[in-house]
Amino acid sequence: MRRSATIQLSVELKKLITRPFNSLYFERKVIMKKNVVVTGGTRGIGAAVSQVLFAAGWQVIAASNSNAEIDAFEGHADIERRVLDVTDDASVSNLFDGLTGLDALVNCAGILRRGDEYDLAVFQQVLNVNLVGTMRCCMAAHSKLRDSHGAIVNTASMLSTFGGPLVPAYSASKGGVAQLTKSLAGKWAEDNIRVNAVAPGWIETEMTQGLRDAPERSDAILSRTPMKRWGKAEEVGNVVKWLLSSDASFVTGSIYPVDGGYKAL
Repeated sequence: MRRSATIQLSVELKKLITRPFNSLYFERKVIMKKNVVVTGGTRGIGAAVSQVLFAAGWQVIAASNSNAEIDAFEGHADIERRVLDVTDDASVSNLFDGLTGLDALVNCAGILRRGDEYDLAVFQQVLNVNLVGTMRCCMAAHSKLRDSHGAIVNTASMLSTFGGPLVPAYSASKGGVAQLTKSLAGKWAEDNIRVNAVAPGWIETEMTQGLRDAPERSDAILSRTPMKRWGKAEEVGNVVKWLLSSDASFVTGSIYPVDGGYKAL
């Protein structure tokens, strides 16, 4: 190699080695890596949220109720999977107490028992998962989110604002989630924790498969939806991503419909 070429190579290597430590690459790959727990994070909307956030650079823990659900999850291999029963204090404490840090919590764990929710035992079960489980996880995450000035996004529903005759427990639980979100936002603003919720409409998930497979029911839903289609779970995930970002730094206590205009009519 010529001497001049050797000198030029040495200069270029020196530039690379002495590049400022806080370069754009370092900031994106290390400094901006934040931790988020997504409950119900391996199915339906929760699975989409996990994957959207992972793609955006978050370190994601997708928590689910069973090993079977975790095994069925087709998300990126680097998304951490954890078993979590949101109705069990010990299970919730075990997960959150074991974290070294936490920047965000997304509560997506939820169940629906269409046609069976007038049974009081079923009614209580649905509320325990959807509403009490959300509160249980928020409380368990509070101290770490206070330390990080973090954010929470809960999952409300269009049924937070109007009733569902076949799903009284689900409707009641989601109405409760909306009010819980506003209450926590008001209280935890002093701890620099933002709390918001998304309110999905008719989204393509396993939970709505039966409705989508029934032409009469599906047509009735689409005829009322201004955008004339079912929503995609990733579209909910994108709103969650925004609510967790610094672009939403002055947003708290809000419930964001993701429903193609369904609730506007």
